[in-house]
Amino acid sequence: MNSSEQSQTSIKKVLIANRGEIAVRIIRACRDLGIKTVAVYSDADRASLHVRYADEAVHIGPPPPRESYLVGEKIIEAARKSGADAIHPGYGFLSEREWFAQAVADEGIIFIGPPPSAIATMGDKQSAREAVKKYGVPVVPGTEPGMRDDEILAAAQEIGFPVMVKAAAGGGGKGMRGVYSAEELPDALAMARREAEGAFGDGTVYLEKMIIGARHIEFQVLADMHGNTIHLGERECSIQRRHQKLVEESPSPFMDSDLRRRMGEAAVLAAQSVGYVNAGTIEYLVDKDKNFYFMEMNTRLQVEHPVTELVTGIDLVKEQVRIARGRRMGPTESLTEPKGWAMECRINAEDPYNNFLPSVGQITTLNVPSGPGVRVDSGVYAGYSITPYYDSMIAKLICWGDDRPEAILRMRSALEEFTIMGVKHNVPFHQNLLNSFTFIAGRLDTKFVEERFSMTTYENDPDEGELETAAIAATLYAHRQRQLAGQVVGRNERDTSNWKWLSRWERVHR
Repeated sequence: MNSSEQSQTSIKKVLIANRGEIAVRIIRACRDLGIKTVAVYSDADRASLHVRYADEAVHIGPPPPRESYLVGEKIIEAARKSGADAIHPGYGFLSEREWFAQAVADEGIIFIGPPPSAIATMGDKQSAREAVKKYGVPVVPGTEPGMRDDEILAAAQEIGFPVMVKAAAGGGGKGMRGVYSAEELPDALAMARREAEGAFGDGTVYLEKMIIGARHIEFQVLADMHGNTIHLGERECSIQRRHQKLVEESPSPFMDSDLRRRMGEAAVLAAQSVGYVNAGTIEYLVDKDKNFYFMEMNTRLQVEHPVTELVTGIDLVKEQVRIARGRRMGPTESLTEPKGWAMECRINAEDPYNNFLPSVGQITTLNVPSGPGVRVDSGVYAGYSITPYYDSMIAKLICWGDDRPEAILRMRSALEEFTIMGVKHNVPFHQNLLNSFTFIAGRLDTKFVEERFSMTTYENDPDEGELETAAIAATLYAHRQRQLAGQVVGRNERDTSNWKWLSRWERVHR
């Protein structure tokens, strides 16, 4: 179906080719638009919330994803059976498989996502690099995939150590090794190839320059069928473990107006380089001197999209549907300044005191926080069972504030209210993180959690700059809160709960 035909087609029923909280999120957006929804479910998800909330539900097989959610033919057959005229893939599973997007289109069903060609180009790391380089987007210095070991060694000497060995066919940390000297490189190449072969069936690797102290900052982009491409600002994603994100916030505490402008313009160019349509994310590595490098494009909705929604007021799922209908998207200009500050903590069923070991079992008690500036996206409930078949995410806790200190305070309060019993969870990790001087000071990089954070100590040896920054932030926020309290109730009493950061700073300096 070409774009001119699609522009004349309304969407009356959407099948969500996913599960859990993202399926619930999409169902709610479709309800707002007056669109009926169809859920798909495996045996393990028969009692899931997305099945309850959808207008219809279709069973697609046993619990293992390779027998259910990853079987494109079953998804398309479910769409045929239910009469769905569109499919939303969510994230994960089939969301970035170009063959699935093409199969959906060939069936005469609207795929709520980018064109298959864009998914294919951006899904291959080397083709993505080449595509964006032609548009002047900076990329991390590196090599072509498929070079011989002696060629890679020579290239590494030219690039300069340290370098990263990366798998050409996949991501998520598989087939990835950091190398700090020429002597380490042969063994690192052999191990990376074996791991990549086992994970992706393709042992091809390549080199990239390792950016020391790098931040992971991504830009949300939107593009419609009428030639409009914009960005909606950045998300700071540097708090991660084993290349998996744990906390995201928007805006980034590292960002200034000029850097946002330059990175945003590059993000738009990167999307235009492949004729991108719908929602997507351009991911960058940014060094301490504010040099940024294209890393990859995620051709789908991101897990962390709510933080962008809260600082822009734009419902990204609704915009995805609007664009897929062939209409012009709602926003017409790139975001120049966010409104307030938003932060997301991924609440996972895993034990932070035991190397984040996944936890399975029944959730016996679940009390989620609420209040001003607090949002919880979840697909579970008390009595729901966490199984070993799928991602361990229980919920996404998102908090908004006028500024970063208020967003942090609301998040800390919300985490205290979050009650989960029956399975291990990582709420204590987030509480410990938000008490870290380094986090409060915004001095983050992708190695912070793995190299400088501990669950067994209250603070991780903060330096003077971090203590000072955290204290100033707490003091200014507490001062503003006292002023507001005085305006509202006619008094100016000290709220000691807002002085926790300053008090900790004072204790350290006694």
